[in-house]
Amino acid sequence: MSLLLDLANILGGFLLAIALLEQSPKVGDDLARGAGKLAPFGWIIGIVALVAGGYFVIVHLTTGPALLHYEVVGILVGVALLWDRLKGRSVDRAIQRSGTTGSGLVLAIFGIIAILVGLQGLFTPNA
Repeated sequence: MSLLLDLANILGGFLLAIALLEQSPKVGDDLARGAGKLAPFGWIIGIVALVAGGYFVIVHLTTGPALLHYEVVGILVGVALLWDRLKGRSVDRAIQRSGTTGSGLVLAIFGIIAILVGLQGLFTPNA
């Protein structure tokens, strides 16, 4: 279950950060193509992030050691990926957000943080 949470953080963070990552020279187009292939499964990644994050919140609040940042980031990634479905907006509107201004930039920076937290979780033993 811990691996699912880490992978959901990495993949979800990638989907959130792609608006900023695609502006990278030489690799931006390849990253955008990869995100385009992954984007239809974004809602599944969001559900996995919510379920795995919620599971670990319950486990760590009831048995310890404490609430960890991995599960909080996982829940936030899940909510961010499913936000348009929760609010009933079309997905096309979310894709048109800019990664360099406003809420698009905040989501892109959070996506990069989620990628780093997911990578950290892969190398941290489950407590």
